[in-house]
Amino acid sequence: MAERTPARAWRVPRARVCLWITWLCMTCLSVVHAQAVVVRDDRQLPVTLSQTPQRIVSLLPSLTETVCALGQCQRLVGVDRYSNWPESVAKLPRVGGGIDPQIESVVALQPDLVLMATSARGGDRLRALGLTVLSLEPKSHGDMQRVITTLGIALGLPDSQAQRVWREMQAGVEAAAQSVPAWARGARVYFEVSPAPHAASEGSFIGETLSRLGARNVVPATLGPFPQLNSEFVVLAQPEVIMVGDSNWALMRNRPGWASLRAVQTQRVCTFKPEQSDVLVRPGPRMAEAAALMAQCLRTERGAP
Repeated sequence: MAERTPARAWRVPRARVCLWITWLCMTCLSVVHAQAVVVRDDRQLPVTLSQTPQRIVSLLPSLTETVCALGQCQRLVGVDRYSNWPESVAKLPRVGGGIDPQIESVVALQPDLVLMATSARGGDRLRALGLTVLSLEPKSHGDMQRVITTLGIALGLPDSQAQRVWREMQAGVEAAAQSVPAWARGARVYFEVSPAPHAASEGSFIGETLSRLGARNVVPATLGPFPQLNSEFVVLAQPEVIMVGDSNWALMRNRPGWASLRAVQTQRVCTFKPEQSDVLVRPGPRMAEAAALMAQCLRTERGAP
């Protein structure tokens, strides 16, 4: 019987092993860096996301709505107390608001990204605790487009997805503008956002929408986006159309001199329900819906639908 030759052990030169390990490490590092994304927030500071965020806390309703408009609602794990659209966010934990974020509650949700306004409190505290915070606060139509694009990049989405959302918004606003008849164009409008009273000026995103609808805002941009006014200013401005939340109108109608307003005398006062007011005063993806509400108001002549 022939003698069996023992099998030789399979050996790889040590140098080759080292090269293989080095290549593997470099490949892993390149993958990590490929996933890392740097975006610039509204503080004009870079924010690095080491990986695509999957657990997001949003502390601003317009940012909550934008995440969902981009088709990423499922990534939200917590929202502020005012976020109420779409309906699915009602099931999420509430973690305070912009002026009073519940820091411990936010941290407990273990988010890999926190979205909040630049004017919100607690951002520095959250960053100090090691959380990634992206501060964005849209105040104009241009801001809305930029925020949608920035969030799309931060969420690792293709640019076409963000651009599609923006195009649909623009198409909706254009459709609303086309629905305003010639006789309604050029109407002098006063839009009140809070009973202080604070109004939306030409320089606000609301003012920009009114302008695209062919209306004339009686509050100039020089006063700031949302200036606080006195009753006399509005009386002197003599708006032909007033737009206001229905809860505010009960307080407005008894202001000195307001009975003489042209809009009041001709009953061209449009009052909005709370859910409609949310749409109107949030600079986000429901801008086309807001434009449609304003256009419907402009089409209303002497209180008749």
